[in-house]
Amino acid sequence: MSNRTHCTWRVISPGLGLLTLLLLVSSCQPVAPTDPQEALIAKGRDIFFNETFNGNGRTCGSCHREENNFTIDPAFIATLPPNDPLFVAEFNPELKENFENPRLMREFGLILENQDGFDDLANNFNMRGVPHVLAQRTSIESPQGPRTGWSGDGAPGDGTLRSFATGAVIQHFTKTLNRVAGVDFRLPTEEELDALEAFQLSLGRQQELQLPLPLKGTVARRGQELFLDDTLGKCNICHSNAGANAVIGGQNRGNANFNTGVEALPDQPADLTGERVPPDDGLGTPGDGTFNTPPLVEAADTGPFFHNNAIETIEGAVGFYDGESFNNSPSGQAVGGIELDGTQIVAIAAFLRVINALENIRESIEFLEKSTKRKSAEAKQLLGRALNETDDSIQTLVAGGLHPQAVAHLRRARKLTKEAVHSWFSRVRLTEDAIREQQKARADMVEP
Repeated sequence: MSNRTHCTWRVISPGLGLLTLLLLVSSCQPVAPTDPQEALIAKGRDIFFNETFNGNGRTCGSCHREENNFTIDPAFIATLPPNDPLFVAEFNPELKENFENPRLMREFGLILENQDGFDDLANNFNMRGVPHVLAQRTSIESPQGPRTGWSGDGAPGDGTLRSFATGAVIQHFTKTLNRVAGVDFRLPTEEELDALEAFQLSLGRQQELQLPLPLKGTVARRGQELFLDDTLGKCNICHSNAGANAVIGGQNRGNANFNTGVEALPDQPADLTGERVPPDDGLGTPGDGTFNTPPLVEAADTGPFFHNNAIETIEGAVGFYDGESFNNSPSGQAVGGIELDGTQIVAIAAFLRVINALENIRESIEFLEKSTKRKSAEAKQLLGRALNETDDSIQTLVAGGLHPQAVAHLRRARKLTKEAVHSWFSRVRLTEDAIREQQKARADMVEP
């Protein structure tokens, strides 16, 4: 089906000149074809970012920020105004105690979760980072049912994304700690849950990578070899194709749970503050000490890492698997331990940085292409999303000292995209030029 065009016309004086006529012609905007699924996703997007469910002012987007890869971290939190709903525990007396720990939120990006129920709020809680919600279509299914949240049981009831949304409203949107539906918040309707699920499943990758990739970078290419080596790096066992699914003994176990010893790490940042941080028992009530596997394609630009934000950099996260906490854990023992030298840790991290940047480029191009077929307001929103992805790709590569020529192309793409945001007549041309720069960056990183 071809795109339709919507034009706004009005009668003007013949003496107004060529410029006015050009402005009138330029008001013709392409209109995307109507599609029920797109409409449902758009509805879910509006709910995700704007619906408070009659609660304390928070929305799903309060913690899962689109401009920050649908998560939050201390650097992003520091940019928010004091009255942001994220900080509701700091200005709502009803939520001052046992709802959040403002210090740990601001310093380490940790959110309070009553994973095992609301019976003893002062003692029965966990402090967890905010997982991104990208690539959920590929990363939450398992033979035991959906795995959501850091421990795989983030949703009450049947564990689905629909239940996850309901659980989030009860946990995070409440006006008081009584958490009475109809008083402290309203629960999402079935139609809203349908829309929220559709929106979340639309985010990020819709399919797995197929490794190995024909990478051009020497260090990243070696990192990929180590990643795929089941006798050395052993990463691909639990993160098949750098995703969230485990393939063990030739059997696909989907998004599985493992005890990797993260809770045994010494000097965890939150513990060093002296604030009360109970041990996190993971899956179940009481927990069995296991946590589910996050996808790695999106890892490099969504740190800090692990359920407790214990490690800041992707290099540190890879290095964890060479340490005592992992090698003494049930999972470490099951794979026979992992022994990596420093250069190998850096190589695997470089591989993860490159595949993350390639995903940023893929999404940037997708947003840019869509923007050329949308009306002005939606086009600008898509261009903004492309800018965010381009910034991520630049930062991810620069931080690892990787692909300087690709970075130069990405910086040119960013400049062109920013110009397109503010352009009326040349928006499409500038966008197409930005797409070509993104493609050149990708060509510097991977063979066709």
